[in-house]
Amino acid sequence: MAELSNQLMAAAVLLYLAAMICYAGEYAFGKRSRVGRAAVRPAKQLVGAGAPVDPVPDDVEPPVTAKRDRGELVGKIAVGLNVVAVLLHLGGLVTRGVAADRMPWGNMYEYILATTFIASAVWIGIVLARPAVRHLGLFAALALVVMLGAASMIAYTPVGPLVPALHSYWFIIHVSTIIIGSGIFLIGAVPAAMFLIRNGYDEGKRRFPYTLGKHVPNAVSLERLTFRLHAFAFPLFTFGALIAGPIWAEASWGRYWGWDPKEVWAFISWIVYAGYLHARATPSVKRTVATWIALLGFLTMLMNLFGVNLFFEGLHSYANAG
Repeated sequence: MAELSNQLMAAAVLLYLAAMICYAGEYAFGKRSRVGRAAVRPAKQLVGAGAPVDPVPDDVEPPVTAKRDRGELVGKIAVGLNVVAVLLHLGGLVTRGVAADRMPWGNMYEYILATTFIASAVWIGIVLARPAVRHLGLFAALALVVMLGAASMIAYTPVGPLVPALHSYWFIIHVSTIIIGSGIFLIGAVPAAMFLIRNGYDEGKRRFPYTLGKHVPNAVSLERLTFRLHAFAFPLFTFGALIAGPIWAEASWGRYWGWDPKEVWAFISWIVYAGYLHARATPSVKRTVATWIALLGFLTMLMNLFGVNLFFEGLHSYANAG
């Protein structure tokens, strides 16, 4: 079962990579991309002074062309590949759990597998509900490939039993809620970053990475999606990190809080994300400022996952890479 899990995860990564390539094709040439629109938009005509002119608004869909049809087909293929990758990803998690005879999130490697599965499943739900944001799939798939690649290169751990400290029903409650919250934060960082890029492009910035902004949905939609994802994930992360975690700590170690490095960085992440939601709800705070805070929160999550696990020692050292 352990070998089957590894094979399923390898196949899932390859399919995520293939989906990313297909998403890139629609990103550049699909009907909602500015590249595709520019390719089929009627050229402006010279007319005499005073002659009536029929305006061609930028937001009017151009006529259907074979190139645009191919672009949309590639986008649908990308979603299909993404769905199959999610199923293989799930299979890899399940078979690893069966091989270990426990829940498959007992170390850093398994935590990344579980978190990226949640992120991918949430992305599929978003893109099926709102096909207009499908162009973001390029960046969502890129994030998944990078995270899973990092997991296999620096965090891979052979299947094994849990350390004694994790033999508790709180292992399921505490870790699962943090995984769900973290997975949503991961996918929420994608529209957050693209909102800042699109907003910069709308303000006239034409250097990289702002040039990427002309191919993504409008800034308002991206910012709204960012807020909804973070608003959904925050209570889950709060329960897992600051309620279930301390309760388990008191039962296991006789104290609710001990300033362990992972506890400290989880609290820092919570403070930053709470600051984002507060800034987002404050009319005087610009949406760009609030979104930068959200991205800072994601960076603290990465620090907690990679920096703390790899470079610090503490009571959570069992979560380290193998």
